[in-house]
Amino acid sequence: MKSHPLSLPLVEISSLSVNRGNRDILHEINWKILPGEHWVILGPNGSGKTSLLAALTGYLFPSSGGISVLGETFGESDWRDLRKHIGIVSSAIRNRIEDSENVLDAVISGKEAVINTWEASTAAERKEAIKILKLVECSKLANQEWGTLSQGERQRVLIGRALIAQPKILILDEACAGLDPLARENFLLFLQRLTKSSCPPTLIFVTHHLEEITPIFSHLLMLRAGKSIASGPIKNCITSKLLSQMFDAPVRVQRAGQKYRMTVAANGHLVV
Repeated sequence: MKSHPLSLPLVEISSLSVNRGNRDILHEINWKILPGEHWVILGPNGSGKTSLLAALTGYLFPSSGGISVLGETFGESDWRDLRKHIGIVSSAIRNRIEDSENVLDAVISGKEAVINTWEASTAAERKEAIKILKLVECSKLANQEWGTLSQGERQRVLIGRALIAQPKILILDEACAGLDPLARENFLLFLQRLTKSSCPPTLIFVTHHLEEITPIFSHLLMLRAGKSIASGPIKNCITSKLLSQMFDAPVRVQRAGQKYRMTVAANGHLVV
């Protein structure tokens, strides 16, 4: 993979559409991520969030439009090599790790994007994984088995697994799913500390929960039914009008400290 100039977009998607049969999964998506930005992809279930990620990482082929990631163009570059520079944390990966897998080995497996390694790791690999576990604040878990970890601990270890490959982009797909309210807040605070570390990756945080959007995120892409209905700085996108359009129901958005709060209508009328 060629070196990516810092002045160019990390991600550039133009008029992306994905059709399967008579169904439009994604329709005319335009999206650009510049260096230094951290993005949220917000949308209800079935809005196209997962499909957009699959297209971005080369697992879902576009019907039309263009995708460029880290200076590489889909259809012209080897996406298998490119994926090594994109870290992914998702339930699909979490659920495939065996309960008996050692945490240190789980982190090391991210180097080559494999799951449940059987080969013995080297001293150099273990040393590197220990440094990563310290970064994600999980040093004490190094010798534990995967099955003994809490959901919050698993999410941090998965981030460590992604970071060991030194990705330029880190995708967090519904990373707070399954966390209780306290664990979720602790995880979001952890992400804030992570973005302040040395040379952090660009974050793409996928959610349908407004309260998970924290000040570390600068931009937002809002999806509904496979279409983009807003894209840009968060302060311009999180409005009652746009959220009502996204959820197809009257909602009201309020800022509560550094978090957003959404009031949902009951029987077509706002509850305040």
